[in-house]
Amino acid sequence: MRKLICCATAALMLLLSACSSPEAEYDVCVYGGTSAGVIAAYAVAKQGKKVLLVEPGQRLGGMSSGGLGQTDIGNKQVVKGLALDFYRRVGAHYGRLESWIFEPSVAENIFKDYIARGNVEVLYNHRIVGVQKQGATIKSIFLENVKGEPLAEIFAKQFIDCTYEGDLMARAGVTYVVGREDNKVYGEDHNGVQMQHLHQFVDNVDPYVEKGNPASGLLWGISDAALAPTGSGDNMVQAYNYRICLTSDKDNMLPIEKPANYDPSRYELLLRIIEAQKNYDLNGYFIISPMPNNKTDINNRGAFSTDMIGMNHDYPEASYERRAEIIQAHKDYTLGLLWFMGNDERVPKQLRDQMLALGLPKDEYVEYGHWTPQLYIREARRMVGEYVATQANCDNIAKVDDGVGMAAYTMDSHNCQRVVIVKDGKAMVKNEGNVEISGGLPYDVSYRCLTPKREECDNLLVPVCLSASHIAYGSIRMEPVFMLLGQSAAKAACLAIDGGVKVQEVDVKEIQRMYEEDPLLDGTPADIVVDDSSLNAPAAWTRIERNNGFGRSYLVLDPTSQEQALRYPFEVKTDGKYEIYTYFIRRGESSKKTELVVSDGTAQKGVVINADDIQILGQTSGEWVSLGEYDLQSGKPGYVEFTNKGTVTGQICADAVLLVKK
Repeated sequence: MRKLICCATAALMLLLSACSSPEAEYDVCVYGGTSAGVIAAYAVAKQGKKVLLVEPGQRLGGMSSGGLGQTDIGNKQVVKGLALDFYRRVGAHYGRLESWIFEPSVAENIFKDYIARGNVEVLYNHRIVGVQKQGATIKSIFLENVKGEPLAEIFAKQFIDCTYEGDLMARAGVTYVVGREDNKVYGEDHNGVQMQHLHQFVDNVDPYVEKGNPASGLLWGISDAALAPTGSGDNMVQAYNYRICLTSDKDNMLPIEKPANYDPSRYELLLRIIEAQKNYDLNGYFIISPMPNNKTDINNRGAFSTDMIGMNHDYPEASYERRAEIIQAHKDYTLGLLWFMGNDERVPKQLRDQMLALGLPKDEYVEYGHWTPQLYIREARRMVGEYVATQANCDNIAKVDDGVGMAAYTMDSHNCQRVVIVKDGKAMVKNEGNVEISGGLPYDVSYRCLTPKREECDNLLVPVCLSASHIAYGSIRMEPVFMLLGQSAAKAACLAIDGGVKVQEVDVKEIQRMYEEDPLLDGTPADIVVDDSSLNAPAAWTRIERNNGFGRSYLVLDPTSQEQALRYPFEVKTDGKYEIYTYFIRRGESSKKTELVVSDGTAQKGVVINADDIQILGQTSGEWVSLGEYDLQSGKPGYVEFTNKGTVTGQICADAVLLVKK
């Protein structure tokens, strides 16, 4: 499964050199305008380096502006630096400290603003066709314009591949993998072939065109391949789909039209599932997450949904032309699915009515016919670099000391194939490949996961198609983590330039120090966070270690306990006005009110949090709640104190306290 691609043939290089002359030299070239690419390019610019961002398409932000408005993260503690700044800028748009759910256009405008504020040069509609190397060093890359304009050659000292596909990495001759490793390769449990119960068919759904008649052939989308043993490796890629932004606002709605090549036979399995499950709620077939302004982020749910299972295995290695065909096929499939659900009279009326209550938003993706241009490339190539992250890292069994970002999400893979199995003598259809396994608590991603093997390439960083096993990549592959690793890659590239060293030789402590001392690369002091893990809590407070608070744990005080105050001390280094927050955790046993005392080092102020006033948004269990603005001075320690006096009638939860300089 390991593959090594040559840079290019000598003939191609000669042709490219004849067709183009050196057009520009940069300190850093970032290839791919994904969320990681925008953050990386901005971070390079903020460090005073000349940077070029090359985007093969026309839209910035990748999935973060392409429909994935319901941010997958697992634990907000892992998000720092410019990645956190992005979610705070989104929050500012919606009148909050942070927002982890958002409309695509809001995200795109924020990414554009990074480019404008950083004065970053962007080259749109250009894609890589070759790499020129001298030994292990990339000297230049060759680009073609997707509109057929002349070739361009870009010279840079350092390169960062931020694409979902890893095209620059591959053309640079770096070793990579496509597909799933056998569990034996890294001593894992959840890699390779896996047939589990989530997003799965119920038993006895017939796979044949004519029920019970194998001679009639299999329904569309079902493979005739034999199921390999559990844990065995292959070159299959987890399913892609679109994260769909629709609206229920009639004044902002356009109808979903039938695709030109619509084929209702593709959705016959869906009818059989509806018949078997008798579930007439649209949410039973799609994850419909509400977004601001009556919009949605729709994701795959169940056995047959927006995932086009098994139709993307050749995408990572495909030509640009073949990829365009795969993307179009996914678009046709998805629009056809929505049309089918809303208009085919064999679909129960309850489901049709719910589907027809949604439509394309007039104010999103205007230049693309109101449909996102970004297919959800969940996984493509994965580099085999200086260090390979595996399940052991996700489980916090293997630990690293060169972490330049943290991850915290479930080990998550979508289905890879749809097959026929025989159970109790009866043939039935099943999905294979879906894995959703909670790992340990947040864990560090090694800097070495971003670097190729030094003998293969010494001036390339890969923060998206990074070095990880299939199942570990399923945990790392979240947009906030990509942004965080993009900033780390940008810092590393600049350090390599300044020190005249290979990317494998930079001082990782300098990258780690950036997040503590200058996380936004503009002199803004880092937030002050006091987490419960740093406290010696009174005995009456119980520490709950779960991956659903701000950090690795939070504290709970039972209401039957006698008054037990819990104090979070803090002290600022820089005088000024700060807003103080606490991370509010909602539990079923929680008190409706939480009473606190805030000291600015001179005076105390009582604050009451009413749980009914807190709206928790996104895939997290808590929300930052403001305790007010305070003038704080160095040398005058303050604190936030939780109590259970007064009108408290349930459990008190205490998690982190945050100070943000205004």
